[in-house]
Amino acid sequence: MINSMGRVADAFWRAAAYCLHPRVIAMSVLPLLLSAGLAFALGYFYWEDTVAGMRATLDSWRLIDTLLGWLDHVGASGFRSVMAPLLVLAFALPVIVVLSLLLVAMLMSSSLVALVGERRFPLLEKKQGGAWWKSLGYSLWYSILALLALLVSMPFWLIPPLVLFLPPLIWGWLGYKVFSFDALALHASVQERRQLMRQHRFPLLILGLVTGYLGAAPAAIWALGVMAVAMAPLLVLLSIWLYTLVFAFSMLWFTHYALAALQELRNARSGTTIPPVPPSVPALAEVLDPPAPPTISLPPAATAP
Repeated sequence: MINSMGRVADAFWRAAAYCLHPRVIAMSVLPLLLSAGLAFALGYFYWEDTVAGMRATLDSWRLIDTLLGWLDHVGASGFRSVMAPLLVLAFALPVIVVLSLLLVAMLMSSSLVALVGERRFPLLEKKQGGAWWKSLGYSLWYSILALLALLVSMPFWLIPPLVLFLPPLIWGWLGYKVFSFDALALHASVQERRQLMRQHRFPLLILGLVTGYLGAAPAAIWALGVMAVAMAPLLVLLSIWLYTLVFAFSMLWFTHYALAALQELRNARSGTTIPPVPPSVPALAEVLDPPAPPTISLPPAATAP
C-alpha cells in the first residue's frame, strides 16, 4: 500500500510537469475549439426555445410558482427572470463535462500515452491490447452510465452534504474506468490490463476520486448567481478550457501510474530489470530533455557444470 501511494504521488508530479510540454498544450487546443464551437452553435439555435420551454415548465408547477410568488413578495422578483436560464445551464453543465471527457479520450489520450511512453518508458513493449474503436465504445458506454447516475442522484443534491460527494464520486468512477483503459490500451495486452485494473483497483480509484473533485472544481465558476446568466458565453468557454486541462492532466496521471505498474509486472514475470527513466531524473527535466533509454539488466547466466 505504501509503495502504491508513493507511485501515486510520483505520477502526480510527473503528470503536472508534462502539462507544461508544448505538445500537450497544443493538443489541448483542438478539443477546446470543437467543444466550444458545438456549445455555441447549440446555444445560438436552441437557447431561447430551451429557456422558454423551461420557463413554461416551471410555471406549470404549483410549488415552484408558490416559491416564486414568495420571492416576489420579499423583494427578490428578479430571481424569477433568471431561474429558467440558470436551470438550463445547470442541466447543460454535465453534458459539457462528458463532451470534454470524450473529446480528450478520442483526440488526446493516445498521443499523451505515446508521449509518456517514448520519454519515460522507451523500452516498454507495445502489445496493442485495446483498439481505438474499443476505447471509444468503452468511453461512450461508461459516459452514458455516468449521466444516468447523475440524473438519478440529482434529487439528493438538495441535501447539502451529499452534493459535495455524489457528483465527484460519479465523475471519479467514470475517470477510473475510462482513463485506466486508455492508459493501458497501447502497451498492455488484454490479460495484463485486466490483471492490473484488478490488482491496482484501490490506487486507481483514489486517482479517479481526486480527478473527480478536480473535474468538479470548474463548476464553481457558475456560482455567480444572476451574473452567470449575463456572463454565460465567457463562462462556457472558460469552463470547457478548464475541463480540457483537468482531463488532460488526469490522463497523464493515470498513464504514469499504469505504465509504471505494467513495467513492474513484466519485470517480475521475466526476471529482467527494464527500469523506466531513473527516479533521479527530475520530472521537469524528463519532459524538456528526456534522458537516454536505460539499459537492460539481465540475470546472470548459469555456468555449466
